[in-house]
Amino acid sequence: MNMKIRPIKNEEIMLLTDFVYEAIYQRDLKNPLPRTVIQDASIWVYIDRFGSKKDDHCLVAEVGGYVVGACWVRCIQAFGHVGDSVPEFAVSVYPQYRGKGIGTELMKEMLLLLRKQGYAATSLAVQKDNYAVSMYKKVGFEIMDENDQEYIMICNLP
Repeated sequence: MNMKIRPIKNEEIMLLTDFVYEAIYQRDLKNPLPRTVIQDASIWVYIDRFGSKKDDHCLVAEVGGYVVGACWVRCIQAFGHVGDSVPEFAVSVYPQYRGKGIGTELMKEMLLLLRKQGYAATSLAVQKDNYAVSMYKKVGFEIMDENDQEYIMICNLP
């Protein structure tokens, strides 16, 4: 599989509405959440006017000329908030492209970009039973806190 990772183009930012939906962990695949769930303020904050803030960064994975995954960060007060200057991670790959290492590669590239930009750390929130917890640990995230349902994870960027 020939994959290219690159910054998102302005005309592709609307794809984040797909990717934020795909990033939502769905326990029951037979009864998926309605797509309108992304309009909830707690989710919409991840993509609202993306690209308008200096801390908005997004990389996409392209296969065969199509964007199949995205990894984006922004400094927001959301599920994985640990500090106002710590960008929060979101990563998502279309279902048919999962399990091929695309999400891991996107995350590694985003961590490199954040280091180059001078960020000290980045964070995320993940459902405790989400299979992605192991991927996050593999790229350097550590559990720093938890609540009933989620781990709050941080990756220090030396």
